[in-house]
Amino acid sequence: MKFGTVRTADAAGHTLAHSLSFDGLRFPKGRVLTDADVNDLQSLGVRDVTVAQFDSTDTDENTAAAQLAAPLGGANIRQTDPFSGRVNLIAQTGGILRVCASDIAAFNAVNEAITIATLPDYARVFDGTLLATIKIIPYAAAASDVAKAVQTLSAATLQLHPLRLKTAQLILTETPNFKPSLLTKGEDAVRTRTTALGLDLRSVTTVPHTQTAVADALVKSTADITLILGASATSDRADVAPAALIEAGGTLTRFGMPVDPGNLLFLGSLNDTPVVGLPGCARSPALNGADWVLERLCAGLPVTSDHIAAMGVGGLLKEVPARPQPRRNAAKPSGKPHILLLAAGTSTRMRGDNKLLRQIDGEPLVVRTANQLSQSSAGGMTIVINPETSGLVAAVSGQGDQIVTAHDANTGLAASLRAGINALPASASAVIIALADMPDVTADDIDALIAAYDPSNNALIVAPTAPNGKRGNPVLFDRRYFEPLASLSGDTGAKALIETETANLCLIPRGAGVLMDLDTPEAWAAWEADRS
Repeated sequence: MKFGTVRTADAAGHTLAHSLSFDGLRFPKGRVLTDADVNDLQSLGVRDVTVAQFDSTDTDENTAAAQLAAPLGGANIRQTDPFSGRVNLIAQTGGILRVCASDIAAFNAVNEAITIATLPDYARVFDGTLLATIKIIPYAAAASDVAKAVQTLSAATLQLHPLRLKTAQLILTETPNFKPSLLTKGEDAVRTRTTALGLDLRSVTTVPHTQTAVADALVKSTADITLILGASATSDRADVAPAALIEAGGTLTRFGMPVDPGNLLFLGSLNDTPVVGLPGCARSPALNGADWVLERLCAGLPVTSDHIAAMGVGGLLKEVPARPQPRRNAAKPSGKPHILLLAAGTSTRMRGDNKLLRQIDGEPLVVRTANQLSQSSAGGMTIVINPETSGLVAAVSGQGDQIVTAHDANTGLAASLRAGINALPASASAVIIALADMPDVTADDIDALIAAYDPSNNALIVAPTAPNGKRGNPVLFDRRYFEPLASLSGDTGAKALIETETANLCLIPRGAGVLMDLDTPEAWAAWEADRS
């Protein structure tokens, strides 16, 4: 093909490269000029025009586009008629699109004149979704290049897999004093997801958060896919829900995924039926890694450990604190900060006595602390406990808004943080992490943290300082830190996170009580002496 300017008198039979308009008379680009067109243009004083001149080795743009699209018109995919060198490929049903990236790359490498653009591999599509578009850039392409490009494609280049699974069962677990509203919230979020995937959520079962109870529920499931949403986040392959799958006779394919949010998902099967342990973020309608897994399973596509491992590229579905979005709305969310009272310590330094159950003025320390903090203006309180601490459940019964059990509390402080953060209400604008062994922290201290919390001025973390200048507890964290807090491990608290976020740290002066914790017999003796 030759492209360039020719005398108008010689333009008949060639393709006009640029549109021309004269007093209502229009000659669109791509038009093959006729003798009549040439006469009209000459009468208008147009002496030269820019055209594309084809030779016998060229294929015009529309014919070329149609030939290139032919191998791709498989099941559930229709082609549009070529127009201006373009053919679109449209979904005829909902499902998951598979794209062979190597085929697409080979096609686009044949010649710069020949192109195809597609949706990403594993894209969730609907009836009528544009899947791909083939475009011939100039007005023609060499027939040899068209033939070569056709050879790079096959019916496997684009495959639309319809959603196949029909029924689902949801197993919810609850711990003592678990708020019914969280069960309802979890069920509603999962039902929204299953409906979007064409699944009939025909059974919702609530069982205690124990391995045996979950195993029994799994054995009874007859749905095409079984989902588990636990009251406490799964933190290990040996944790309650995945261990229950093994007890029921199933297999565990994968625990954890490189997608955020969604890290704490697990996947397995029982009697050749998929079992998905949903991460805590599945209580929110926002996109998370579980959605990717569910979409593929519902379309009958294999999901192996290697498939999940490959999800890391593009798996950061939400911002991290160090990289806030430029257009973030800095205003406070509508909800209030929520208190997270950590009461899952093992009292190892007390040499046999349990610090949280030790009496102060006729009530256990943990109850005293909870009562004091509950007088603040915070939006609510979640108490995290260790199930191995005898008498603790009874002591905190009726305190706060919900009691959350950290079944792996003995592995360190991070386990309590993880359990508590994953149980926070969706409306919480921030979390105030408080320690149950600090008897002198008051509601006024909590209210001071809340008053200083101001995202619009980068006061995203608020911590108190004692008169000696040392930083103390409790500490308030904006909701954007929930995921990093839930991702801590071992006996590491939030100190390291605070130190990496000094630009967003606001320190406020408070009394000496923000440093006083009663975790040794000596600390108790000194504190009691000061009171007398």
